[in-house]
Amino acid sequence: MNHRTVAVLAATVFSSVALAGCGGSSDDSSSGPVNLTYWAWAPGMDEVVALWNDANPDIQVTVKKQASGDDLVTKTITAAKAGNAPDLMQAEYQALPTLVSNDVLADISDQVAGAEDAFAPGLWQQVTLGTDAVYALPQDSGPLMFYYRADLFEEYGLTVPTTWDEFADTARALKETEPGKVLTTFSANDAGLFAGLAQQAGAQWWTTEGEQWKVAIDDEATGRVADFWGGLVAEGVIDNQPMYTPAWNNALNTGEQLAWVSAVWAPGTLTTAAPDTAGKWAMAPLPQWNAGENVTGSWGGSTTAVTNDARDKDAAAAFATWLNTDPEALTALVRAGGIYPAATAAQSGEALAEAPEFFANQPDFYVTAAEIAEGTAPAAWGPNTNVAYATFNDAFGEAARTRGDFRAALTTMQRATADDMTGHGFQVIE
Repeated sequence: MNHRTVAVLAATVFSSVALAGCGGSSDDSSSGPVNLTYWAWAPGMDEVVALWNDANPDIQVTVKKQASGDDLVTKTITAAKAGNAPDLMQAEYQALPTLVSNDVLADISDQVAGAEDAFAPGLWQQVTLGTDAVYALPQDSGPLMFYYRADLFEEYGLTVPTTWDEFADTARALKETEPGKVLTTFSANDAGLFAGLAQQAGAQWWTTEGEQWKVAIDDEATGRVADFWGGLVAEGVIDNQPMYTPAWNNALNTGEQLAWVSAVWAPGTLTTAAPDTAGKWAMAPLPQWNAGENVTGSWGGSTTAVTNDARDKDAAAAFATWLNTDPEALTALVRAGGIYPAATAAQSGEALAEAPEFFANQPDFYVTAAEIAEGTAPAAWGPNTNVAYATFNDAFGEAARTRGDFRAALTTMQRATADDMTGHGFQVIE
């Protein structure tokens, strides 16, 4: 990022002043309908957008299917520099600071006034970046929860843990009585899960102080999480193998691994990874650091954002609001796209009235999920989340493989992230 980027960031993230050119007036004075382009990767989006187009002949939206994640972020930044960004884009929560710092996203706070109440506070905070601006509307979320083999828990006399201390005791008890089994594994091939666990513990990896970024990936909350999981790995009472491998699939399918800390979308993964275990799993709230609390983190999820290149920001924001708050739109998103909606009303709506087929034995699956989602903790993302995540994969991957020092891996992650920001011209404090 160059010094122009830093100046843009200072004028956006660090203050509540609206971005220049992001006002509510229409930018398209030509006659005829407003034509908007929406870059997105969610499946079934064409079907959902067709509902809008049928009801809104004056504002027509065309979906352009894209790759997800960093690929789309890079493509959009490149297009924005040439003045050719789409009117709207789907963006993951952790990508928003990068997009804002590159002057891609518009502040749509005026256009979406009142939408905040439709979402959990922890999700809304992520689209405002802690300012008075609004850079996107939440679309879907991935609240973390605890999945376990109900049949094997009963067979081995295990109690579902409600705290992390109980979780550790359960892992030890299982290993003592059934040496060939493990409660779960610590996987270092997806930093999103670790970030969500740190989020639950109260971590704030990136914050701002004036025109400076504070990087605190090695804060006390994250250190607690690293020490907890590193301790269990060192004891040998949980596995240290990565997720999403044939060996991991087999462990889930055969009952060698009894549990998985994952997000609300896990039933789809289990359907593929452990097809022989349908109806044998159950879902419960994530264990808590303090008994009796209801706090969870997130793993995954995305937003709908309006860009600074949008031809009509009012029209684009109107579509984004409809897409993520209208009951008909949300029902279509759930059924056609298979998402878990960020809007709280939709989490207990008709589209989620039935449990996932893989969890037919737990008819209140989505009722419980909605209660868990209410406790989603705030998350703080920075402009180089990709660097932090890549360093996690390397440093924690080695620590897990060797059953080594997780706290040292966390220090490596902190150092790499802060140094990268400094190298790109950001003012960084630690």
